[in-house]
Amino acid sequence: MANYVLDESVILTDVAAKTREQALEVVAQNLVNQNLVKKSFISAIIQREKEYPTGLPTKGVSVAIPHTDVKHVHTKTISLAILKHPVDFYVMGDNHNTTPVKVIFMLAMNEADAQLSLLQKLMHLFQDEKALTNIVQLKDKTEIKNVLEKKLEII
Repeated sequence: MANYVLDESVILTDVAAKTREQALEVVAQNLVNQNLVKKSFISAIIQREKEYPTGLPTKGVSVAIPHTDVKHVHTKTISLAILKHPVDFYVMGDNHNTTPVKVIFMLAMNEADAQLSLLQKLMHLFQDEKALTNIVQLKDKTEIKNVLEKKLEII
């Protein structure tokens, strides 16, 4: 699971957004600013979310795991954003129902098969209501990073 960028520069807290598109744009723009993804990543991630929703109504806090094609990515990255106020994302596999997402795990993968193992580890994290609630309550980016590294077995 090594070789991912997961540091304080890709962890955003108190993200202000009124819509899922705004939230996705803020997180994706940060990845562009870090030169981890191409500028095309922003529109690609928003478009893919429209076609294939990634909202998950997990216990405690709902999450979303937006991702898009590898051609938009320079460096394999896991970005986390904690929203100031939840925004509605369509539920994965269901374009009719929404869930109020508080945490976005944006995946920027530069290899097509790179995300399967990561998604499995994320699903274990999403089933841990205490861990998710803890992540949302943390304000220190280093603490958030440390929790994610441990839970996702990236260390």
